[in-house]
Amino acid sequence: MPERTSPSPSALALHDARPFFEKALQYGVQHGIIDAPKLEAICAEAPKGMVQIARYFGSEFLRPELEKAKDRMVNLVSLYLESSCSGDLRRAAESLRDHSFLSRSKGGSDMLKALIATPQNSHFGMNERGGFTDKHIPLLAKWSLRPLADYRTELAQRSQVAHLIDAAVWLAHDLGVDADALEDSGRDAEAVIRTALLTLATGGSEMPDWPGFEKRVLALRKKYGAPQASKSPAKAEEVKPKAKPKKLAISPPAFSVELPRQLPDAFQAVVETVRRSVQADLPKILDASLAPRKLFDQTPAFIGRYFWIEDGLSEVDHHDRTASAAWNLVTGGHSDDSSLLTLFLCVAAGAAPKTLLTEKGATALIRKIRKSGLKPELAVQYIQAHAPAQHQDDYAHLWQTFLDDARATLQSDHGYALKDAEALLRRECNVK
Repeated sequence: MPERTSPSPSALALHDARPFFEKALQYGVQHGIIDAPKLEAICAEAPKGMVQIARYFGSEFLRPELEKAKDRMVNLVSLYLESSCSGDLRRAAESLRDHSFLSRSKGGSDMLKALIATPQNSHFGMNERGGFTDKHIPLLAKWSLRPLADYRTELAQRSQVAHLIDAAVWLAHDLGVDADALEDSGRDAEAVIRTALLTLATGGSEMPDWPGFEKRVLALRKKYGAPQASKSPAKAEEVKPKAKPKKLAISPPAFSVELPRQLPDAFQAVVETVRRSVQADLPKILDASLAPRKLFDQTPAFIGRYFWIEDGLSEVDHHDRTASAAWNLVTGGHSDDSSLLTLFLCVAAGAAPKTLLTEKGATALIRKIRKSGLKPELAVQYIQAHAPAQHQDDYAHLWQTFLDDARATLQSDHGYALKDAEALLRRECNVK
């Protein structure tokens, strides 16, 4: 019978499933880093921490809640120690020695709160500002029991999104558009970056509206697009004329989108990824066989892929619409006072013309008025340019009456006046 050999120690892979805090604590005791008084201090702090955590997430009077609080506390300390000490047990033990136990628990909690407050979605308007709030507590309860690997995976994903948003804000600001306007647009950060790169690559200095964007695309096609082959009638193919010397086709110069020279290093990687996507889009963008509006607004793969400032007035002028057609387009056939006042107020504030606002949109409009002011004459000009002639006087009177009563409330910069302005819009305008 062959002799049985035992596996060597190097062949054994032992999995230590203990929480990192427990491993660091044991290491510290074994290597004389953590002494008896420090152990007593940890044992005294732990019950206090359990009660605080149980109270924060539910009730400190229920045993199951206290048991879960103990697990949360140990996990929060483990998260902080393993992350801040890069898994080094000696450094973790020294951290326990030099700081209170509850401070290590708070460190883990702060890590998770920062994670939860980091945006998940790169769409502007879908991410709230203001950091961690009480409504995020249920999410914190879930994350407080998750391992470090899950935290790191989620942090990497959210950090990528945050970098996209920050890069889009930086590029848009460089082209004259602020973060509030991007939030109002509700467009994706990548779309903003794509248009910014295209605009800068073609010598632009401002973020374009649709007419401006279309003009840039047509100019690109003229300069860099493939020459269009002339079509000959079918009959001409039957009679072959005398051969003429062939002219060599001149290929248009290549167009390339580059990263802006002043782009901060922190944004280089994410913007480079988006830049490559713009470069991949160029064959379609330069293809003159598809009208720009059809490509960017009606082709599924390109819908929402690029960004332009919504400006109903410039589009109406650009397309040379008749006054009645433009009016019907903007109002959607609504002629009630609330819809009309909503439209006039948006125009006077320099916002996209709308006859209906969401609660969030109404608040954003008030803040825009407070920041940039109100230009009532724009609404009057809009009425004169687009409203049916027979109603222009009535609409102008409706607007002036509203303005006389509402202007002071809308433009007040007092903190309490915001609620008054919101109530005013809900009462007089069309807010859902």
